Amino acid sequence: MKKPIAFIFVLFISTILFAQKGQITAKDLHEYVQFLASDSLKGRKPGTPEINVAATFIRDHFIAAGLKPMGEKGFQWFDIVTDVKLGDKNGLSFDGFEGMIKKDFIPLSFSSSATIKAPVLFAGYGFDIDADSLKWSDYKGMDAKDKWVMIFRSDPDLDNSDSKFIPFSDIRSKVLTAKDKGAAGVLLVTPKGVEKEDKLMPLVVENNEVTAGIPILNITRELATRILKSTGISIDSIDRKIITLKAPDSFLTGVTLNGTSDIVQNREKTANVVGLLEGSDPLLKNEYLVIGGHYDHLGFGGQGSGSRMPDTNAVHNGADDNASGTAMVMSLAKRLGPGKSTIRRSIIFVAFSAEEIGLLGSKYFMDHPPVDVKKIKAMFNFDMVGRYDKEKKSISLSGTGTSAEADSILAPLEKNLPFAVVHSPDGYGPSDHASFYSSNIPVFYFNTGVHTDYHTPFDDTEKLDFDAEKEIGDYATNIILAVDNLPKALTFKESGKKEQPVRTGRRFKVTLGILPDFAGTEKKGLRIDGVTKDGPADKGGMKKGDIITGINGMSVGNIYEYMTRLQKLKHGMTVNVEVIRDGKNEVLVIQL
Repeated sequence: MKKPIAFIFVLFISTILFAQKGQITAKDLHEYVQFLASDSLKGRKPGTPEINVAATFIRDHFIAAGLKPMGEKGFQWFDIVTDVKLGDKNGLSFDGFEGMIKKDFIPLSFSSSATIKAPVLFAGYGFDIDADSLKWSDYKGMDAKDKWVMIFRSDPDLDNSDSKFIPFSDIRSKVLTAKDKGAAGVLLVTPKGVEKEDKLMPLVVENNEVTAGIPILNITRELATRILKSTGISIDSIDRKIITLKAPDSFLTGVTLNGTSDIVQNREKTANVVGLLEGSDPLLKNEYLVIGGHYDHLGFGGQGSGSRMPDTNAVHNGADDNASGTAMVMSLAKRLGPGKSTIRRSIIFVAFSAEEIGLLGSKYFMDHPPVDVKKIKAMFNFDMVGRYDKEKKSISLSGTGTSAEADSILAPLEKNLPFAVVHSPDGYGPSDHASFYSSNIPVFYFNTGVHTDYHTPFDDTEKLDFDAEKEIGDYATNIILAVDNLPKALTFKESGKKEQPVRTGRRFKVTLGILPDFAGTEKKGLRIDGVTKDGPADKGGMKKGDIITGINGMSVGNIYEYMTRLQKLKHGMTVNVEVIRDGKNEVLVIQL
């Protein structure tokens, strides 16, 4: 029988607070993770009572470690949208036709609720681009004011992975352009190149951002062709024309459409947990280091949650992602707390919420900082540091190029370590340090790599290596102390893009069925960290640990080159995949 959350909470607090003080221990790390990744916390989904129990657990630990609570008694609360549902007023009609919700149309999750009766303007792909490398306007000579604007998702250069349209092709950007042109609403059509079966987009929470300010309806191509009936052309034919000519083709459809978007958002509060360790140097204590990691996870999974098993409804405990990183932050608070070490600069310890739904906690922290952002001199992020691979015997440290001094600091600290450290200079990445890097703050991002249990219900406590995590913690402590003791703060350097363009509507036409090494620890090619059973790679004889070096004679040096090669392949093709296995070169024949 499962014990109540409150009982478990008191039990773990009582055992942890009387544990050995002043150092990072495998025992502490295990106990922290065991509580945070317990079934009782139901996957720590933001906006639930269970994640608030986790927040209180972390806050009380910070206080016990001697930190001063910041914000509202240690919490920095912010609102998130936890769910979106269809209201009962959604409708679409024109010329005697009545559209059916979820069959002919559906509002997008960030659509504003409104009823609009207005003429329909077809505006191609919805671009208004005037850049040095690309000039394209679907609105040239058109008046979009007070009209429904019908536009395609994605762009007319879909098969080109290096297309210049990529930075302009996301849906929100197009909606904003339409809104800037005075559009009353947007009708979004998915072109055949993106969705062959003409399916509507699913209604899922999208990064919990604010609504668009105008209604947005996703409509089928069949419905779009019905709207274009009086023009004598189909939506597919006009798409082919634009793609072939590589030129806009916009026009009034002659239809006046009455459409209603009715979206109901469920909003809840969640919190970053924030504690301050004040520095001892009279001058340097006014500078700050941030040590952080996110403590939220995916709850019970499901569609739109980020689960890699979206059809499985089960607790996603997130032991490695990211109870392991949260445990490290807690251990560092205990290790560096008052009386355990002499800290010159002040240190802010943060457990971020809502990382999994778009880095929302770290973004909120940077938008509502408890101190002057310009006084934050470095950020140390711990995300998935519990699954040390004893075969690789290495960990990943990203952000090493974001400060001029990083290499000289790290070199002496990495002698005689029980593991290798693979440096990555880029400051941008899919975790909370990205929010700091985008504000010109040097970052250090610790990670032990992705595994097959990532974002599944099988990321459990017993699979973590706490002795190895303790060693990683000792290494991280030395880096933090070295940065703290610098007479002058780190010098920021830009290293990699500060944001990653998202190709909305892009999806690979084929897949090998592998889990690649996202951390990039292998420099000879792309290492395979997992192979999907009965997938193309599995049937072709590919194994975990293989290093892909080429596809059809074209080299593969990293994950980005792999994705570019994949974009060129087609369903049903047979390809030759060159791999290194146990130091030997092999060629696998795989049918996609």
